[in-house]
Amino acid sequence: MMWYLFQVGIENNKGTIYASSTSPSSVLKAYSKQYKRDFATFLKYRAEELVKGGRMVLAMPGKENEHHLSNVCRFMLEPLAIALKNLVTEGSIEEEKMDSFNVPTYSPSPAEIQYVVEKEGSFTIDLLRTLEHQMDSSCEGYNEAQSVRAFAQPLLVRHFGDDNKLMDVVFNKCREIYGNTMAKEKNIFTNVIVSLIKS
Repeated sequence: MMWYLFQVGIENNKGTIYASSTSPSSVLKAYSKQYKRDFATFLKYRAEELVKGGRMVLAMPGKENEHHLSNVCRFMLEPLAIALKNLVTEGSIEEEKMDSFNVPTYSPSPAEIQYVVEKEGSFTIDLLRTLEHQMDSSCEGYNEAQSVRAFAQPLLVRHFGDDNKLMDVVFNKCREIYGNTMAKEKNIFTNVIVSLIKS
């Protein structure tokens, strides 16, 4: 389960499209704040669907703690950010357009999950842990680019316009970046698993 935020519109995240290592602290705080609001709403409505003592298990990309950034987000979104920056350099898209585009996704830490669960109050935590796994180093880029395209293309079309040729160029660049760069890195991802019991 990738956590998608319900609102976007973060300003001043120039040069990137997600909560990255180059994002100002105000952007990182805005993503975290929106995640906490959205996750609390999610818990509230799921609690209405469960009987007392009912269980819910969630598995999602995450991060070790609130001071780290998610490797999953970096691996999935950095090639897209680089591809868009290349298109700005080539003059295919406007820099202002790229700077105003943010992918509404967030990977929480266990502490953030615990905070929201306890504050919202509908559930108690039965289990909360992180699991690490390493990305297959045989990555050639095609599957990774197609995975990103599946969720990102509707966002890109809404922001940049419905131009199939542009979308093909963007995701071909992503594929090359995955195959040439990202696959050579040691990509260790953190997933957060939480088992909840309705109070």
